[in-house]
Amino acid sequence: MVGVTESDVRPRLKVCCIADIEEAELAINRGANAVGLVSEMPSGPGVISDDCIEEIAAKIPSGISTFLLTSSRDVQAIVDQLRRGGVNTVQLCDGLPPEEVLELRRLMPGISIVQVIHVVGNEALDQAKMAAQAAHALLLDSGDPAKAVKQLGGTGRIHDWAVSRKIRDEVEVPVWLAGGLTPDNVREAVRQVQPFGVDVCSGLRTNGRLDEEKLIRFVQNIDAEMRSPSS
Repeated sequence: MVGVTESDVRPRLKVCCIADIEEAELAINRGANAVGLVSEMPSGPGVISDDCIEEIAAKIPSGISTFLLTSSRDVQAIVDQLRRGGVNTVQLCDGLPPEEVLELRRLMPGISIVQVIHVVGNEALDQAKMAAQAAHALLLDSGDPAKAVKQLGGTGRIHDWAVSRKIRDEVEVPVWLAGGLTPDNVREAVRQVQPFGVDVCSGLRTNGRLDEEKLIRFVQNIDAEMRSPSS
């Protein structure tokens, strides 16, 4: 569209750690473009059974992205998860070499592949550039796969948004921003990084459940930033 730049477009919203269809419906009704369904992980919140993932994904309306979060690093195992889950997007929470991501694309041509980059330091830029050779999109999070028990997301920590902005500027695929986002900091995060989308789990929860009031404020603060003259 003439006169519209990338920074003028409202970031897409992914609400992650969806526990059941009620949470999915709440997220979608309040503006989510995507929902995240977490399969087995070495650590972190939001894990649900494969049966639950399949049940929720089957009830999501068309036009909404359904993300299967997987910690698997085995291409065939991921294919099996995707075929069972009935989702349209896979979020690779651990690192896969580009050649294996390309093999996954070949085997599952209808699935969007989002590779997570854990922004531990400046080395994340090189990791992102390599991953962008094969994945459809990147998601920048605050885990640490080098820990004795891998942290692959859901830490509630923010990372260095300056590194995230550099990644966003230097790769040619869409970039989602995750990691410690809340209604109180999302406006600044969007201003600094200008991501394609934002992804949030613990920042919208109270006593483990998706909190409608927090979700409303989160969306309102994104919209306020998009209306700001500095955007």
